[in-house]
Amino acid sequence: MGYKTDIEIAQECEMRPITEIAKTANVDEKYVEQYGKYKAKIDPSLINETNRENGKLILVTAITPTPAGEGKTTTTIGLADGLKRLGKNVTVALREPSLGPVFGVKGGAAGGGYAQVVPMEDINLHFTGDFHAIGAANNLLAAMLDNHIQQGNSLNIDVRKITWKRCVDMNDRQLRNVVDGLGGKANGVPREDGFDITVASEIMAVFCLSSSITDLKERLSKIIVAYTYDDKPVTAGDLKAVGAMTALLKDALKPNLVQTLEGTPAFVHGGPFANIAHGCNSVMATKLALKMGDYTVTEAGFGADLGAEKFLDIKCRMAGLVPDAVVVVATVRALKMHGGLAKTQLADENIDALEKGIPNLLRHVSNIKNVYKLPCVVAVNRFPTDTDNEIDFIISKCRELGVNTVLSTVWAEGGKGGEDLAREVIRLCDEEQGDFTFSYELDCSIEEKIKAVVTKVYGGSGISVLPNAKKQIEQLTALGFDKLPVCIAKTQYSFSDDPSKLGAPENFNVTVKNVKVSAGAGFIVVLTGDILTMPGLPKKPAAENIDVDENGKISGLF
Repeated sequence: MGYKTDIEIAQECEMRPITEIAKTANVDEKYVEQYGKYKAKIDPSLINETNRENGKLILVTAITPTPAGEGKTTTTIGLADGLKRLGKNVTVALREPSLGPVFGVKGGAAGGGYAQVVPMEDINLHFTGDFHAIGAANNLLAAMLDNHIQQGNSLNIDVRKITWKRCVDMNDRQLRNVVDGLGGKANGVPREDGFDITVASEIMAVFCLSSSITDLKERLSKIIVAYTYDDKPVTAGDLKAVGAMTALLKDALKPNLVQTLEGTPAFVHGGPFANIAHGCNSVMATKLALKMGDYTVTEAGFGADLGAEKFLDIKCRMAGLVPDAVVVVATVRALKMHGGLAKTQLADENIDALEKGIPNLLRHVSNIKNVYKLPCVVAVNRFPTDTDNEIDFIISKCRELGVNTVLSTVWAEGGKGGEDLAREVIRLCDEEQGDFTFSYELDCSIEEKIKAVVTKVYGGSGISVLPNAKKQIEQLTALGFDKLPVCIAKTQYSFSDDPSKLGAPENFNVTVKNVKVSAGAGFIVVLTGDILTMPGLPKKPAAENIDVDENGKISGLF
């Protein structure tokens, strides 16, 4: 018997009309704007107009990713469906997928197996147009900036100090570095330029951290696009671009409502990458989900050193959120890869490799418990090749840290396979009080904040700041940006800034190459390692396998 593909499972699901899902989510129909039968946007004024109390907030994060896969989104969805099966009133809050990974290596981001959000094809392709709106707002700002220079440059912008890039939501390495404005005086000022992928645009971060249209406008106005000849920042507000940008974003700002395969309401909204940006869905969607459910399950991208760190140190701090429990997802297969095995060697029992790899999981768990002081459970996504000995080994190691381990089979069984995890999450919310603490305080210097994350969360010994980055830190401090949180861009494949250092490396320094401000988003971006804000496609892109038949039915998405 062959396994069904994710898209086949999704297409076989009988979806309920989105109006029914809205009722399940306690959303009155006057707040629902339908996009066809199975998608809707929800008017965020509901957040302030409902008298419902906030529910419990559960964050799902994971070990450091490997090519073996961890199944974080799948676990998030399966846990929510498991909670629903236990009679709880549940909502899910997830990110929207970028087209870059959909057509590249990673595929979409709607879960997998029998733990998915649907309509899977729509969510992975265009959805309700939010990312197009974000790209349009980004590129309107770029056009107005270059037009200002062309029309006389009254703001005295130095074209060599333009920091704003254009964007497109596609993996396209050809656009990383371009020269534009060629063709003579009528066609602009020749300059070096480049594109970011839309999910790395500051507009995406601003969009996801805004709590209202007013807040959105205020944040957009602070975005720094360039510096003058005497090094003064030039903002979107200075270019009078804010009103028009907000007009492009006003509908996109409304959270999207869809459903899981089992009919659990899912708010899917916003989608910054976690290795470049802050890796969480929008604040407005999370707040809406919290009001509408007694339990809200959300996830943060990549390993806990990236997505969870940014969720806790940036998003929770800005939005006033406190998680009630954290789930750290792991697989035996991935931990064996951290122990040095190749992907082809994972099917056989190997306790030695597991012993070498498990420090990765234990460091993530210890961070949640001891740095952020939050209740935590480990969810082991069980594969058919995992042996009882291997599972028992993980359970005993986590128990030493005072953390329970629960087996999850949501990929194969949907919510039924998430019931045990759901029971432990309910227990954590009821019985274990957290004492939520950030990994650094805002009044530290920029360097101290970076060092705090590297030493406390990554397990490194310190930081090496390159001369160029030192100068940037001095400039940002002089401009008064030193009290903002830090958003560290680094490889997702290691605790360190070197993707080849698996497991839980020690005694490493993280090299800080560039430091810039996202003044609208309200954080300092710290670039380490070789992080690209515009990915490229692989030798055999996923796009090659995607097709549509004569009835419009899509195949090959995953």
